[in-house]
Amino acid sequence: MILPQDPSPSSAAHFLKPGFYQFEKKKRSNWWRRRPAEEVEKPGGGPRQRSVLPEAEGPEKVSSVTCCRGSREMLISVALGQVLSLLICGISLTSKYLSEDFHANTPVFQSFLNYILLFLVYTTTLAVRQGEENLLAILRRRWWKYMILGLIDLEANYLVVKAYQYTTLTSIQLLDCFVIPVVILLSWFFLLIRYKAVHFIGIVVCILGMGCMAGADVLVGRHQGAGENKLVGDLLVLGGATLYGISNVWEEYIIRTLSRVEFLGMIGLFGAFFSGIQLAIMEHKELLKVPWDWQIGLLYVGFSACMFGLYSFMPVVIKKTSATSVNLSLLTADLYSLFCGLFLFHYKFSGLYLLSFFTILIGLVLYSSTSTYIAQDPRVYKQFRNPSGPVVDLPTTAQVEPSVTYTSLGQETEEEPHVRVA
Repeated sequence: MILPQDPSPSSAAHFLKPGFYQFEKKKRSNWWRRRPAEEVEKPGGGPRQRSVLPEAEGPEKVSSVTCCRGSREMLISVALGQVLSLLICGISLTSKYLSEDFHANTPVFQSFLNYILLFLVYTTTLAVRQGEENLLAILRRRWWKYMILGLIDLEANYLVVKAYQYTTLTSIQLLDCFVIPVVILLSWFFLLIRYKAVHFIGIVVCILGMGCMAGADVLVGRHQGAGENKLVGDLLVLGGATLYGISNVWEEYIIRTLSRVEFLGMIGLFGAFFSGIQLAIMEHKELLKVPWDWQIGLLYVGFSACMFGLYSFMPVVIKKTSATSVNLSLLTADLYSLFCGLFLFHYKFSGLYLLSFFTILIGLVLYSSTSTYIAQDPRVYKQFRNPSGPVVDLPTTAQVEPSVTYTSLGQETEEEPHVRVA
């Protein structure tokens, strides 16, 4: 502690309080130990009162707090991913009911309903904003990029939902795992995310869990009964998984540099536009054949609600974790669908389903136990960066580091105040 060079009477009285120097002496010698509350005389001879003196946190306490905080963040990340898995489960079940029980084969119409909801909520929010975050200002700068992203997202949904007409639910859930290597490769080359050995171990454990689920399907006979169109359905799933991977990485790219509302608003705008055109061209006859009743209407409402919740909540989870972590978490959606199928579709139960579920959870915990890293490069995030954002004046003597550096992708810290150096 630095004492004033010329203390005033008030400051001198502060430093000469009874017990002050005794506390300082003990704090210097045993600074890592807790100091219990002790009674201190009030100035002026008043009655004694109990006062708690400040404590110094030592390395043991800091390490314990950091460990507890890291464990809490890891569990929160896993829990958020499971919420997304439950929404995916709802989407899968409603799609299966519509295509098999009611013969409502309208994947574009189902996506159109979701995009309309996104448009009504998020695009209108952008329209009423002022300044550079206004809808027209965003369209002037980046309209063609969001147009491509809207097409990719639309066709990803179309291919996967269309696949329900040709192949089984299990095949769709298994082949949809192809999105994981796609996201990893795109994140490595375009987002410059670097993984540690524990991340690859967690990914392998998650894939082993999916293999365990496939083995359970073989044992209970769910692999049988596939028709000649199964190959077509499998190819549709692989194509949709590839487009999903591109869309998820692009989504992470945008929400880390811009905002969640802008991403969802532009997806709602271009998704509704292109899905409306595709609906008028390809599915207007199928839509007329739908035997409308309250059950079908309820299924469409349930599908739209799950899709809207998935689109709205996924950017939050991706920003907190990553696109790879989110797609690993979504693997448990297959197990949730199977557990629901035990009651809805009378599936046979196997203990391997439970083993698969817990194996995937263990892989998720391993993957989330440590942070990934980004190789910083000035070219990354340049395309979508807002040119009108705040400018930080760097010291004139600062030297630009030409080599690649690494920063953690852990929990975000509060923004530091901008300092202008003359």
